[in-house]
Amino acid sequence: MKKKLILIFVISLFAVLIKTKAMTDEYDEIAKSDKVNVSIFAKKMNKVYSDFKIDFQGNVLSKPYWINTTSPSWSPQIIYEDINKDGKNELIIILTKGYGTGILEREVHVFHIQNQLLNKKLVEVLVDDPIAIVLKNVKTELLPNKANISIGDKKYTIDIKPLGIKPEHIFTDIYFGNIINFEIKDNQLIAKIGGQILPSGGYIGDIQIMYMFRDKMYQVKSIEFKPYK
Repeated sequence: MKKKLILIFVISLFAVLIKTKAMTDEYDEIAKSDKVNVSIFAKKMNKVYSDFKIDFQGNVLSKPYWINTTSPSWSPQIIYEDINKDGKNELIIILTKGYGTGILEREVHVFHIQNQLLNKKLVEVLVDDPIAIVLKNVKTELLPNKANISIGDKKYTIDIKPLGIKPEHIFTDIYFGNIINFEIKDNQLIAKIGGQILPSGGYIGDIQIMYMFRDKMYQVKSIEFKPYK
């Protein structure tokens, strides 16, 4: 039995080495974390990275439809922390799909890790879309001199007169969608959705969404507005 297990291990290791060699020949390594022994590979196509491969401790997972900018400043972010309070770390990967003046579009992917006989398996868990959460939970009103935001019983009023914006340049309502960011703070997954009142600039603050793991997915735990200072 012991010899059989050793043989299985050797065969598995050999297969991993072959797959890793093939990846390094065809793909670019665009992110790496020695802390958790994970590397992310992708192909450069039309100024973006796509056709992703995640090498997690020798096990390779394909994500052909992921994309990330090729800018080294916005390489995929790898985080390994316990964000669902189960005593085990999760693998979190944050991608940057687009960026520019007044624009930041990021996307988060969370993987739970299942122990198998000789290795560990990544299982992706759904994260509720932050824009959908905003649309369901946030009510807004944009007037010539102020912006009103309501989230449940909480009401926020932002004086926009100091911005000196001509009324004809202001949106008809606050827009959420150009700035979508994610971060992990104190083992907590947080989304930050920027609110704008102009096509370019006019940033007045963030809707901040804190997530919790419930009903087999990450969904809203709390939501609040943080005015820009």
